[in-house]
Amino acid sequence: MCGVSLLCCVSAALLPATASADDAKDAKSSGGGTRAVLFSDDFDGPAGAAVDGAKWQTETGDNVNNHERQYYTPGTDNAALDGNGNLVITARKDNPGNYQCWYGKCEYTSARLNTAGKFTQTHGHVEARIKVPRGQGMWPAFWMLGDDIGSAGWPACGEIDVMENVGFEPSTVHGTLHGPGYSGSGGIGAGYTLPGGAAFADDFHTFAIDWSPGSISWSVDGRVYQTRTPADVGGNQWVFDKPFFLILNLAVGGYWPGDPDGSTAFPQQMTIDYVRVTN
Repeated sequence: MCGVSLLCCVSAALLPATASADDAKDAKSSGGGTRAVLFSDDFDGPAGAAVDGAKWQTETGDNVNNHERQYYTPGTDNAALDGNGNLVITARKDNPGNYQCWYGKCEYTSARLNTAGKFTQTHGHVEARIKVPRGQGMWPAFWMLGDDIGSAGWPACGEIDVMENVGFEPSTVHGTLHGPGYSGSGGIGAGYTLPGGAAFADDFHTFAIDWSPGSISWSVDGRVYQTRTPADVGGNQWVFDKPFFLILNLAVGGYWPGDPDGSTAFPQQMTIDYVRVTN
């Protein structure tokens, strides 16, 4: 997702903290086993409220490297709680702030949130329950970046895409690794397609990775669809045994999804029920 984004570099200029004892909650069942919860956000709160600033920061700006079309805004215009236990990231075809993007005046606004400087983790079970938007040009993602991006840069810091969806593939999501020698279109991953032609935008689904030293497995609704190890990176460096932080965003347009067209309705929403990290 990052594509050497200027936004990524801004985020990583902070110094993400590792999980502390204060972050851990009581042990609970998650993914069929007893795990200690290291990070959890159920997005409870009144409608229109901002996300918990102790857990998330909101990025602002555009993304020239991916040639995305949106401007990520501050505040709650594009990212707010819905009062029903969800975070809603809304992509709008508007520009009330007269924002300027790489191509001129921005056509769209949206939001991007991350936990840099607030929470990072090495290994464990990382999951989120999400309902994605629909339509040509939509690009929702739940992903992670190595917290050393400020010093190592991208892709040397590593990127773990837990879930990406592009609007022209309504039934498929992708899980991908990016690192030195295997980034961008050369990322290593696979797709998962719902049976029967169902669209991911029709309902919530749980997207997760199980991450251990030298191994990452991806699942959708508990069904594992790929596992990657250092043997898969073609002799390049495996950069995934160190702290990473979390990212949620909804991009509009870009090299991979292509731009919205006349069939794309706005606004579009990415709805997140919860995000949870366990050991």
